[in-house]
Amino acid sequence: MLSNSGTSSPALDDMPHDLSSQPQPAHTLPVIDVSALVAGTAQRDQAAAAIGQACRAHGFFYATGHGIAPALTQRLETLSRRFFALPEATKLRWRMELGGRAWRGYFPLAGELTSGRPDWKEGLYLGTELDDTHPRVQARTPVHGRNLFPEVEGLRETILDYMAATTQLGHRLMEGIALSLGLAPDYFHARYTADPLVLFRIFNYPTQPIPAGSDVQWGVGEHTDYGLLTILRQDDIGGLQVRTGAGWIDAVPVPDAFVINIGDMLDRMTGGLYRSTPHRVVRNTSGRDRLSFPLFFDPDFEARVQKIEGLPAPAVVDDSATRWDQANVHAFHGRYGDYLLHKVSKVFPQLVREVL
Repeated sequence: MLSNSGTSSPALDDMPHDLSSQPQPAHTLPVIDVSALVAGTAQRDQAAAAIGQACRAHGFFYATGHGIAPALTQRLETLSRRFFALPEATKLRWRMELGGRAWRGYFPLAGELTSGRPDWKEGLYLGTELDDTHPRVQARTPVHGRNLFPEVEGLRETILDYMAATTQLGHRLMEGIALSLGLAPDYFHARYTADPLVLFRIFNYPTQPIPAGSDVQWGVGEHTDYGLLTILRQDDIGGLQVRTGAGWIDAVPVPDAFVINIGDMLDRMTGGLYRSTPHRVVRNTSGRDRLSFPLFFDPDFEARVQKIEGLPAPAVVDDSATRWDQANVHAFHGRYGDYLLHKVSKVFPQLVREVL
């Protein structure tokens, strides 16, 4: 997610392209080979420098060389399409109302809100699988607990394998971000992500027409993400747009790459040096249903997010006047969980009583 205001970051074609692993045309997102971070080799400093440049410029980049098997991502896509092809009455057997405080399960088309308006998508909310004996489940901590896995053969195991692999990628990317800030590679792990809050979504954007009179405007309206890092796998259809200093640009699908963006808490930790950038998803008119798989790699629910001392101060810290939600992420104090719950209470207002 560039400066939230879209005014304080340089245009993408002014970026030094030698920090990216591939030549980039103007007004696109950099593609960064993160294999050295994944492997922990000496070349990881070069990848970290490229990530730092992307985070300062616009907060989005593509990651290649991530080591996650294409066969796993393809299996996840195939089985997810199989689930969304089921009749809605069947999918509602795993509806979010049955997930309770864990905030897991299926929601139907237009069942999720962004900025108060329904999105034209359906989806499945998931997270770290915790059984009923886990201390945080016993303590009734919100967004912790069991998943509601649909009864599609192989889907449960595939989701768990994918989440495990992508979570490990999140740890490696956060090491790269730490290095890019001149910090020890374990800076975030030691303070925030030894036990990260991992939330995973499977979204389906249907190509069918929106009903007349509906308040739906977008696949997903303009927003920023809440936590540290979003690791997004998208299919070949596209639709994601990012707000840059040059205006809105398409985050076109890059084969076997993840789209990575930073969230509000990393914006807060870095004092606005690394911005959480607005993005949105256009309505799908491709003729085929579109899938996306965002995994949110966030601070521990109980972590109290603090500013990192000694970083350069950006020109603008409080950009709330031009943010999509008029919020000042730098004014937040408290647990990350408090910030998250305040946000998700607006996404599914009908389920708020389950977690608050």
